[in-house]
Amino acid sequence: MHNSPILKRLGLNRPELRAWAMYDWANSAFMTTIVSTIFPIYFNTVAAANLTPTQSSFRFALITSAALIIVAMLSPILGAVADLTGTKKKMLGSFLGLGVTATALMYFVRQGDWQLGAGLFILANIGAAASLVFYDSLLPHIANHEEMDRTSTSAYALGYLGGGLLLAINLAWIQKPDLFRIGSHELAIRFSFLSVAIWWFCFSIPLFRSVDEPSRLLQPNGSIGIKLFHAAFVRLGSTLSELKNYRNAFLMMLAFLVYNDGIVTIIRMATTYGTEIGLTRESLISALLLVQFIGIPFALAFGQLAVKIGTKYAVFVGLLGYIVITILAYFMTTTFEFYVLALLVGMVQGGSQALSRSMFASMIPRHKSSEFFGFFGIFEKFSGIAGPSIFALMILTTGSSRNAILSLILFFVVGAVLLSKVNVEEGQRTAREIEAHAQLG
Repeated sequence: MHNSPILKRLGLNRPELRAWAMYDWANSAFMTTIVSTIFPIYFNTVAAANLTPTQSSFRFALITSAALIIVAMLSPILGAVADLTGTKKKMLGSFLGLGVTATALMYFVRQGDWQLGAGLFILANIGAAASLVFYDSLLPHIANHEEMDRTSTSAYALGYLGGGLLLAINLAWIQKPDLFRIGSHELAIRFSFLSVAIWWFCFSIPLFRSVDEPSRLLQPNGSIGIKLFHAAFVRLGSTLSELKNYRNAFLMMLAFLVYNDGIVTIIRMATTYGTEIGLTRESLISALLLVQFIGIPFALAFGQLAVKIGTKYAVFVGLLGYIVITILAYFMTTTFEFYVLALLVGMVQGGSQALSRSMFASMIPRHKSSEFFGFFGIFEKFSGIAGPSIFALMILTTGSSRNAILSLILFFVVGAVLLSKVNVEEGQRTAREIEAHAQLG
């Protein structure tokens, strides 16, 4: 079974690869139930019931931004500490613990408790986002060059499946609490928060059992305290000054910043735009589930496409898909057309993001992987700022979301132009040479 040709094609033929990929399955439940679907609605309608809809929406947007900014600022320094001390798994475990605990405590958020809900949402987001920095940084240590794309896309596919399954279960008991012998609709929602914490924790266990902590490479012993953080800041400064040596990895981050801004804007504005053209909440949630399950085979397909035509060109295919989606969204008027768009988004979303992760991972030195993924985390978190801002500006200027949607094409075109200037082979060669030089000391 473990040597099966299918598992090999998926990049999951070794225990550590499968265990690593399971963290996507574990963590995606948080993304679907807490970030995208159930908690935002619960926050606005129950936790912030004593506020006006405008006040609750403003507060939710504010706490989301606060969580992203905190993680973006912390990511590189935490990454440098993890690389210095050889504690990637310990750091992942610490932030996993923070995220799981905060999510479980959401069970106690009731009507009017918007401050408690806001505080827990910020802590849970910090835990989830920071854990992903260390999770992603393990990829170049467990997968070889040939496996990286397939392992990354298979992990995304597992994430879609895991997140989609738990969301479907949550929605079932929220809509039919009596069938599951749950006292009330509100209690069913609070149970869904608890279920995410249990799911996230339990399915993270394989990673800690089967993935080894990567060894440090010629780093001083990291003593806990001020000296360690001083050393981490020095190392961070050194890496920043050396970025000219990683031209292709840096260009890749810039390209990702731009085109991922378009992707994130589509994800965030889809429900707003759908509501504006008269779609029901049920239709919007069903469309999200469709994206989850369509994403499974297509994330895997992108892994195979990368093998055939190269990772960079496979990402180009995804960006072309997004340009088509943006144009179709401009003309969309019906629920059926919204489902068609959801189908198309599911086809390209996972593949584009998974291959971006593996392409970047292949062009960085492994002994600095947490630090580099810390930088990547900054670009990823801030790639949700310009898109929504331009979107809002276009609505203000033209008076319509429909016109604002067309502005997103610019992100995919500029991102593709920047990506075209990335020489992946040269970037990979540079990373391996720097690793070899560091080992020689």
